[in-house]
Amino acid sequence: MPSSAVLFDFDGTLADTAADLSRALNRLRSARGMPELALEDLRPHASSGARGLIGAGLGILPEHPEFKALRDAFLEHYRAEICVDTRLFPGIEELLADIEARGLRWGIVTNKSTNLTRLIVKSLGLQERAACVVCGDTTPYLKPNPASLLHAASELALAPRDCVYLGDDLRDIQAARAAGMRCVAVGWGYGASLQSWSADAIIDRPLDLLAQL
Repeated sequence: MPSSAVLFDFDGTLADTAADLSRALNRLRSARGMPELALEDLRPHASSGARGLIGAGLGILPEHPEFKALRDAFLEHYRAEICVDTRLFPGIEELLADIEARGLRWGIVTNKSTNLTRLIVKSLGLQERAACVVCGDTTPYLKPNPASLLHAASELALAPRDCVYLGDDLRDIQAARAAGMRCVAVGWGYGASLQSWSADAIIDRPLDLLAQL
């Protein structure tokens, strides 16, 4: 079924933010006298944001009494250097240009907070191009709840079935399924075991999406 809009998860799907997120985590480790961890060790946790990186890098989970203070410090470090090494993934710019050339709209649906997402979107020059930017605090619920995807469809005045959602994490596919959207898992992001997610399609390069539109 042809789609009228393409919606992207942000971290690990549209933009490679792992280096800047990992730097913020290593700032926390350094403050505790711990050696820095390599980017490749932290990269698989980047899609889970502060929660995933603090868990992976410090072994501290949200129920720990120190977690909130560490999360606040992490976000402060991240905001200070938010778009130093962040880039669109190779092939994404070409995909966006092709989507636009077809007269289709595209947007972003992320669990990242609005204040952080907007800074990166502006830095990457996407602010005027994205038809919608729906963030983790736009609705009361985070993915895998479908609320943010349904909000995006409503903002675009489209039925969910007329949208396709791309993501690199199982919760992206779960949210799209619950919203009634077609879902595509991307192989260039931070996720693993994509074959077990029951996505409608798996693509290894951004331009492979064109066959799905």
